[in-house]
Amino acid sequence: MRIAIVTIGSRGDVQPYVALGMGLQAAGFGVRLAAHEEFEPFVRSHGLEFASVSGNPREAMTTENGKQWLESQSNPIKFLRGMKRLAEPTMWQTARDMMQATEDADLILASTLALFSAQSIGERLGVPVIAASPQPIITTRHFVSPAFPLPPAWLPFPQIYNRLSHPMARKMMWTVFGDSINKIRADMLDLPPTRERAWTLHGDLLALLGYSEHVVPKPPDWGQSVHVTGYWFLDSARDYRPPAALAAFLDAGAPPVYVGFGSMANRNPEAIRTLVLQALERSGQRGILLTGWGGMSRANLPDTVLQVDSIPHDWLFPRMAAVVHHGGAVTTAAGLRAGVPSIVIPFFADQPFWAERVYRLGVGPKPIPRSRLTAGGLADAIRAAVSDREMQRRATSLGEKLRAEDGVARAVEAIQREVERGNIRVAERA
Repeated sequence: MRIAIVTIGSRGDVQPYVALGMGLQAAGFGVRLAAHEEFEPFVRSHGLEFASVSGNPREAMTTENGKQWLESQSNPIKFLRGMKRLAEPTMWQTARDMMQATEDADLILASTLALFSAQSIGERLGVPVIAASPQPIITTRHFVSPAFPLPPAWLPFPQIYNRLSHPMARKMMWTVFGDSINKIRADMLDLPPTRERAWTLHGDLLALLGYSEHVVPKPPDWGQSVHVTGYWFLDSARDYRPPAALAAFLDAGAPPVYVGFGSMANRNPEAIRTLVLQALERSGQRGILLTGWGGMSRANLPDTVLQVDSIPHDWLFPRMAAVVHHGGAVTTAAGLRAGVPSIVIPFFADQPFWAERVYRLGVGPKPIPRSRLTAGGLADAIRAAVSDREMQRRATSLGEKLRAEDGVARAVEAIQREVERGNIRVAERA
């Protein structure tokens, strides 16, 4: 059976699927992973066939439009308009690339953002499409949609809000992508137009969700076809050796605090850098600062702070006193698995969901939205994370549970079972 995995976005949107693809390939499936061109060396270095999908998320997010979009999350209308401006220019070519990458597949696994186009492509090819996501994207009344604002604390019936948040999030996405999807269906795929409700992700849908039930328990209104497998971790090579400067810095003192916001670009990266340095100084902590996509300079760093470009999280995070990050699904998973407290500074999308989940699990201080981030507030959160013994104990315990899971193996087993049950069949082609 040939499986095509399609994903779009940043490194965090690709890495879990590399791990999943390796597991499927080891189990005897033919696997091709379709992602943006910049990830070809990364994908091929892990022994997977690669197909290129148009678009460069790094370039898009670091443009003026991209930065304006990131900073407009408090205004839903501006946020949706900005998302539409960023997505529309490449959607047609992205869909064509996905079509080419999946034309000989028997099964398509699609990430959250790739799912909108993949469903139509699968319909045209007569190939089943499975939602494969590191977020809990299936409709439920037990928690809010990760793409929707969290319910206010004073709300008397949060389950109603939660249940409605999922179709409302779908409506928001339809506002952004719907016209383009129907144009692609008509002009490229020769399919009739679809409607917003065709994107309903209900509890009887066949889906793979790559996170742990220790973090988000599977709700009772999901059926057996929704598989919560555990995280799809991609471990660094066993013989990985850190840069000499990093090894020396770690040996020179107490475990530092990691601070990094990944692919979250910022209009004024130096202001963020200054704020972080002030917070580390006020909290009395050494720090490791990730450059990320923000374009931070390396000038005038104190001896207590080291700036790095990219270090595998599975190697670095367990050596930290705490980790400060934006709350992306993959970074959050790495922090939880490491067994150290997480301080989450959510920017947008599913990040507030994961930030709140970390806080409710008791493995991190109360999250600080990016729009409210101050040096004093971050310093207070760092002090809490490195001094609260009970928080550290809970983080250690959760990390042990996550390290005991094998989400990739469980995902592979889930696909094998669905094939055996006849829910997934090899496509018949003329």
